[in-house]
Amino acid sequence: MPTTAQKRARFAELHKSGCFVIPNPWDVGSAKYLASLGFQALATTSAGMAFAGGKPDNGVTRAYALRHIAELAGATDLPLNADFEGGFGATPDEVGESAKLCVGAGVAGFSIEDYTGDAKAPLYPLDEAVRRLRAARAAIDASGERVLLVARTEVLWADPGAGLKEAERRLSAYAEAGADVLFAPGLKVAADVAEVVRVAGPLPVNVVVGSPAFNVRKLEDLGVRRISVGGALARAAWGGLMRAAKEIAEHGRFDAFAELPTASDIAKSFDR
Repeated sequence: MPTTAQKRARFAELHKSGCFVIPNPWDVGSAKYLASLGFQALATTSAGMAFAGGKPDNGVTRAYALRHIAELAGATDLPLNADFEGGFGATPDEVGESAKLCVGAGVAGFSIEDYTGDAKAPLYPLDEAVRRLRAARAAIDASGERVLLVARTEVLWADPGAGLKEAERRLSAYAEAGADVLFAPGLKVAADVAEVVRVAGPLPVNVVVGSPAFNVRKLEDLGVRRISVGGALARAAWGGLMRAAKEIAEHGRFDAFAELPTASDIAKSFDR
């Protein structure tokens, strides 16, 4: 098993050129399986984590999230990026304390988003969002560890009327505040992806894919450095569970079990 420092160095190296997929497991078993497929890094999913605990996305405590993150960080040889939501803090100082704890959980990177959780005012004002990001940056720098800070704007999901220009304005400010990676969930067409890559300049861009709208080659050609899938794999697993369970409950049939992997097929991935 590589050391945490080695994982972090490897993760930073992955962001320097090319394009890689960073899938999002929701528990140790799914992390081990994804690692067995040859992916080079993993990322947590706040949605998948919450669903596994019977909670909605953004519905878990900081302590719960940190336990989950630490468990996944130690589960495989791969570096782990944490979906750290809004930093679990009402103030920049609290975000800085959360960031310090996240570094201590063994991550190679983590994201801080500008979503407030308040439907009436879904985004932090830009100056406050920047202060929160700077607090996270300061916590990483104080640790002396090579942990990547991912700046994530929720404009396109939480306030789509604000448009791509507002997302770009925020990403530019976050780059100046010390972000290592830029991320704007909700990009749906190639032209918008290309525009975000242009605005990011030398900084790597993460694109999340939750539908068949893109493929890896297309995003790589657009200049995207890394591709995540958010809660999509967790939703795929839930989709299979829901279909099979409803078939039993509503029709008394077990047809969905016809093409399941065997227990030994699943267990093989845990030994790698």
